[in-house]
Amino acid sequence: MSALSHITILDLTHMLSGPYASQLLADMGAHCIKVEPPGRGEGTRKLLADDEKYSIDGVGAYFLTLSRNKKSVAIDLKKPAGLSLFYELVKKADVVINNFGAGVPKRLGIDYEVLKQHNPRIITCSITGFGETGPDRDRAAFDLVAQGMGGGMSITGEEGAPPLRAGIPIGDLGGGLFAAIGLLAALNQRDQSPGGRGQHVDISMQDCQVSMLNYMATMYLMSGQQPPAVGNNHFVHVPYGTFKTRTRYLILACMGDAFFGKLATMFNDPELMDPKFSTQPVRWEHRHFINTRVQQHIGQETCEHWLERLKEHRIPAAPVNDFEHALSDPQIMARDMVVEVPLGNDKTVKQPGNPVKLSSQSKQAFTSPPALGQHTNTVLSELLQMNDSQIAQLRQNGVIG
Repeated sequence: MSALSHITILDLTHMLSGPYASQLLADMGAHCIKVEPPGRGEGTRKLLADDEKYSIDGVGAYFLTLSRNKKSVAIDLKKPAGLSLFYELVKKADVVINNFGAGVPKRLGIDYEVLKQHNPRIITCSITGFGETGPDRDRAAFDLVAQGMGGGMSITGEEGAPPLRAGIPIGDLGGGLFAAIGLLAALNQRDQSPGGRGQHVDISMQDCQVSMLNYMATMYLMSGQQPPAVGNNHFVHVPYGTFKTRTRYLILACMGDAFFGKLATMFNDPELMDPKFSTQPVRWEHRHFINTRVQQHIGQETCEHWLERLKEHRIPAAPVNDFEHALSDPQIMARDMVVEVPLGNDKTVKQPGNPVKLSSQSKQAFTSPPALGQHTNTVLSELLQMNDSQIAQLRQNGVIG
């Protein structure tokens, strides 16, 4: 029995933030049912679908990654009969999640105020760019907008250079992560409260980015001083950053006087062993000299050479892994963070695994991403006890696909 096998989710999401949230919950065992428009399905199905490198049998990498462990029913919510059918599913569900624009769920008649009339225990979640309250609630947003508005992009990049977005879409992924956390909290509160009433979870991608500013936001609010972009360096510790070896880049993280002393000794460099560099303030004052000197040493050997030397001296260090190195790392492989997901027809696709490891759960198996409407008949018959004749009539009327 999986941790969330007692939970049923109706997933109305598309693109990245919403599907990522529901994927996290599905990976932990929730019964996740994608509710998609007949004919075309949700938009992510089309992304990269025609790209030979990034698709399999006409299904692109986005949908392959974000739709494992999910089922699909095709219902036309714009038809009154389709909306009524959705309400019947809501009565059997625990969660309804969407990442439509603010106000869209209300216009569709699927917002919390409506759905709770059909199921007082239902928990709804909306992921939007700026939340459902405040002056920017109707503002459109995608990942880059959230990163830019959230503050973190202003300190990403080299000093004096234009700001950079994070290489991974943390605006979208952050929204998905916090949505999953919020839904788990709401489910727990429902199960602990008298009467077990549900509630609505309102997730703003901008809020999530500001939350992840963390201690740096507190430092700004205390001092009023805008933190600068420092590239891969640290605003306190020296040396702390990336250095180019003869092969690839290497990370050094000398957070403290003791680590710097070990580094200077390892290099056997009289300049770095100067007693004046024994304290952080002086090292920071001379950070450009120190970083240049360290780079001169690091550049003489391979990354693998320095990793061994740094390990001997117990100095925090790591390679900057590209995707090839990261996805073949022995630690990653040992943690089942690269998994094979079946696709049918004896085909599989490799994807990132589930990072949540529960001691009560054995090695996880994954189900294939669903074809559009693949489980419509099964879901309607099992959840709503509809017979073949009723389902056939709905299909004939264009309510389901």
